[in-house]
Amino acid sequence: LTATQMDIKCDGLSFEILEEALMQAKAGREHILNCMMETISEPRAEMKPQVPRIVAFDIPKEFIGAVIGPGGKIIQQMQEDTGATITIEETDGKGHVQVSAPNKDSIDAALAKIKAIVAVPEVGEVYEGTVRSIMPYGCFVEILPGKDGLLHISEIDWKRLETVEEAGIKEGDKIKVKLMEIDPKTGKYKLSHRILLPKPEGYVERERRPRGERGDRGERRPRREGGERRDGRREHREPKDFNDSLDHNNDI
Repeated sequence: LTATQMDIKCDGLSFEILEEALMQAKAGREHILNCMMETISEPRAEMKPQVPRIVAFDIPKEFIGAVIGPGGKIIQQMQEDTGATITIEETDGKGHVQVSAPNKDSIDAALAKIKAIVAVPEVGEVYEGTVRSIMPYGCFVEILPGKDGLLHISEIDWKRLETVEEAGIKEGDKIKVKLMEIDPKTGKYKLSHRILLPKPEGYVERERRPRGERGDRGERRPRREGGERRDGRREHREPKDFNDSLDHNNDI
């Protein structure tokens, strides 16, 4: 109880009568509260699923337009899909969002859609993404709305794959991936699925030879005597003079 009110319409009511009435009321409240405590000693951590509810939270100002969408298209679609009512307004440099819904499923669905729009991918996080396109070198997976990352073919499984299809991956499939890296220059996302799988016993990572070990491309290969190269093909040289030209023609 947060307040009590008693109307007195009888003139000459004594203080003793008022005191007795209030004490009776107090005993009645305590009896009711004791019965409630026997049934449930503390509030439930979660309300029942069918209970209507309201949730309010703030989002960064720069995401207000993304949540609303052009002409309110996105926010209207979210309300239609979830059955929730969503309002958003800018206050104190932030977007104040209020979501009301008739039940838990409805409000959870609305909150998930909004948070997906305003979420920023973080390295090390695991996402359940959707395969958007398949390439010979891997596939692109949408980890958040409008945010795709590359799942290279070498990061799909611990075993070597010749094609993405060999792993049974198709466009539209759901797949769990871990965000391994965000390129600081391009902002592209590097994903991995195999990191979430148990590593095979005795697995040894193949060593990748650095490009520098191959030598400078400008360096010429040593030639053999007689104008032959190491690969056995004869080297064509321009004749230095007329006699050299004759010798060269006789060789041919």
